[in-house]
Amino acid sequence: MTHPRSLPAFRTGTVVAALLCVAPACFWHRKAAREAALDVPEAEIALRVTNHNFLDVTVYAIHNGQRTRVGTVTGSSSQVFYLPPRLLGLGREIQLLGDPIGSTDFALTETLMVQPGQYIEWTLETDLRRSSVGVY
Repeated sequence: MTHPRSLPAFRTGTVVAALLCVAPACFWHRKAAREAALDVPEAEIALRVTNHNFLDVTVYAIHNGQRTRVGTVTGSSSQVFYLPPRLLGLGREIQLLGDPIGSTDFALTETLMVQPGQYIEWTLETDLRRSSVGVY
């Protein structure tokens, strides 16, 4: 049989142990994903592509009626590309095309207007039709 005085001590010990497990999480700060793309070489546009698809995806920039290969993002990873200003069309417009290797699917963004100092974040989902893009 448990002694009545040992029960509060047990609860206190349990609470202290739980706090010790949780405390490190309070001090762990993760850098926001957007902060990493801010150190952009002068006059270039940062493009961060997060690929949640399991296939590697070749990324193209569509500008002034032309398609230019930007690079490839490995499946289930992220990659940052720095686009030269010439890839922005007239009016600083660009469209992005993601072509997964080994599939007939593709992802295509709407026309994006990118101003100096801004950058693009593109998230490719497992179903490429649900992909999203933002200019920040």
